Amino acid sequence: MSGFVSLVGAGPGDPELLTVRAVDRLRRADLVLYDALVEEDLLALAPNAKRFYVGKRAGRHSIDQEGIHKLMVRAAQRGERVVRLKCGDPFVLGRGGEEALALEAAGVAYEVVPGLSSAIAAPALAGIPVTHRGLSAGFAVLSGHAESAWVPVLSSLAPGSLTLVVLMGLRTRGSLASSLIERGWAATTPAAVVLGASHAGSTRWLGTLATLGDADVDSDLAGIIVVGDVVSLATQIVNEHAVPEPAAVRLS
Repeated sequence: MSGFVSLVGAGPGDPELLTVRAVDRLRRADLVLYDALVEEDLLALAPNAKRFYVGKRAGRHSIDQEGIHKLMVRAAQRGERVVRLKCGDPFVLGRGGEEALALEAAGVAYEVVPGLSSAIAAPALAGIPVTHRGLSAGFAVLSGHAESAWVPVLSSLAPGSLTLVVLMGLRTRGSLASSLIERGWAATTPAAVVLGASHAGSTRWLGTLATLGDADVDSDLAGIIVVGDVVSLATQIVNEHAVPEPAAVRLS
């Protein structure tokens, strides 16, 4: 008996920002394998499913990647409808490509259900467009967990040429800022940290590259970093989910 796996992007966390297809797959799921940062409101959309946490946070792993592959394959081979629920979009720094290849190799039927990446959603909800005429014609999304992940990208960019959006980089923000300044980025380049985008109590820090390393934020929380002139618009653009001022707040 053959089941089916849906690699589903959960978006930035607010259930209202899920796609219609993602909601449908959750409602019909027999098993949900979910990541860290996926909250109960999302899991409640799968009332008939078994739930298994497979998250990875700051080196604290519940299961390795190969183990996740085996769980998906075995459940599908039992005939179950599996949802692999991933924060943001499955193919944006989410290892969704690896999971798709594992399912392909095992001969398991699957689909990819794109999600709204926090690389775009978090800045937008904080009043920061990642592109803006006259300020930035493009953006780059980086993994900030280690220098080996960002150095090759930074080395290929002219200083200030793009907006930088850094995921998983709060712990390394000081090294990142120093690397940018060493590569010719102005120390006065606007920078932002956005935490809890789309959730109640979301907040932001606004400053510059020179002050990013000393930003008064809790690096154990999930958040993103934005660097570039577009950050200067954050005090001018307001929407109904805008995070509160002031420019620096205590995040705990």
